[in-house]
Amino acid sequence: MQVPENTSPLPYPHWMLREINEQPVALSTTLSKYVDGDRFREDVCAPVRAWLLAAKDEIVIAASGSSRHAGMVAEIMFEDISGIHVDVEYASEYTYRAEKALKRASVMVISQSGETADTLAALRKAKAAGHPTLAITNVASSSMANDADVSFPTEAGRERAVPATKSFTAQLQNIYLLALLAAEELSELTKDEVSIRLAELAAAPAAITAQLPAWTKSIEVIAEKYRTSNSFLFLGRDLHYPIAREGALKLKESAYLHAEGYPSGELKHGPNALVAEGTPLVMLATYDPNDDGSILRYEKVLQLMTDMRKQGAEILAVANTEDNAIAALASDTIFVEPAREALLPIFEAIPLQLLSYFAAIQNGIDVDHPRNLTKAVLAE
Repeated sequence: MQVPENTSPLPYPHWMLREINEQPVALSTTLSKYVDGDRFREDVCAPVRAWLLAAKDEIVIAASGSSRHAGMVAEIMFEDISGIHVDVEYASEYTYRAEKALKRASVMVISQSGETADTLAALRKAKAAGHPTLAITNVASSSMANDADVSFPTEAGRERAVPATKSFTAQLQNIYLLALLAAEELSELTKDEVSIRLAELAAAPAAITAQLPAWTKSIEVIAEKYRTSNSFLFLGRDLHYPIAREGALKLKESAYLHAEGYPSGELKHGPNALVAEGTPLVMLATYDPNDDGSILRYEKVLQLMTDMRKQGAEILAVANTEDNAIAALASDTIFVEPAREALLPIFEAIPLQLLSYFAAIQNGIDVDHPRNLTKAVLAE
């Protein structure tokens, strides 16, 4: 199965909507490059294992935009699953950092195009300093893929709309694969435990396909309801915080609306002053019922929602299917089927992409070509 190369977005009205709907195929195609059944393909993963073994002390990730949000997910996944310390840098800032602070680090760069100017500069600086490097790109022939010691590309197919959709979720999947490879290599997870997780990844595209029609239908209505709002606060904890930031970025670049992403626990440390009529809260409230840490974070989000409702806030929640506690507190709820914590960022990102898509087109915006933006930033 491959992501089709097309010259028209039909039967969809826009490339962005087509590419949102192509995500199950993009994820399946990418997974099959690295996984056979429930085991890693050693013919393509051996160089990655060697890089991860060298990276066991520390990884620095340099990226920009949506790719940096994927890097923020990577930080938590690597540290929680494999025990490798990770630091995430804006690529444009990494380029000017002193190397003495990064002596033992391996460097990973993430870029859809593989040509992003500041990320490419960060990669070349890392190589010049002797750091082992790995690149995640969506173009296997790109400059970053060629320059890095190891290339670990996604197979999402060409992405024509400026807002990243299928390339972003494919990055999240590759990051999870890297974390699992590292955990297996460092004996943090057994091969059987990794196999269970790989089987879950293989089942994810079908789960997304099953949910996409309901998400599309409900979110089109929700976007119309919030059409007069011109500022949004996105909130999430742990792995969900980078997705909150990504949701805010999508709304900015697609619909030209002011939006900010914060850790849920930081709301009362200043941003709460912005919560008022016309400024909805978008709260990520999904959780893994088999993960004690995830349950604890969910309980904290539930308490925050209770406090915000008392304050009069309007809340759009993304929550587990049939979560009546969240639905009772939220003004509107987008439901996501429960999944392992590490898979939830992929499942959450797609409804937020749809929210930004409908918010844009309902305001007459050319969602495939937002003003002042290009697909790849080729100059700082």
